[in-house]
Amino acid sequence: MSDIQLGVIEAKFADIIWQNEPVQSSELVKKSENELGWKKSTTFTVLRRLSEKGIFENNGGTVTSLISRDEFYSMQSEKFVEDTFGGSLPAFLAAFTKRKNLSGDEIAALRRMVEEYEE
Repeated sequence: MSDIQLGVIEAKFADIIWQNEPVQSSELVKKSENELGWKKSTTFTVLRRLSEKGIFENNGGTVTSLISRDEFYSMQSEKFVEDTFGGSLPAFLAAFTKRKNLSGDEIAALRRMVEEYEE
């Protein structure tokens, strides 16, 4: 499941669903037309593809997610760290902070996360 990939446009479409779910397919068609410039057929084609990937389902005209937005992006983040840094979160953070200084608030948030994990 963690190897599910979304292109940029698919991710925008998925966000429309996640922000509005449960959403009627007719309403999704309208939102896709307004926000993405899609026709009805494009909306249903992409919805079918994302349903086949196990992210969404269209049950009786009501579209819902099988994986929440947070779950999906957590899986993508884990896969990125695994594939790029051999699963090492410290290696990822070291690479990330080489080009970007962390603010005091970010450092405090990371400390809280580590403390909560230790408990």
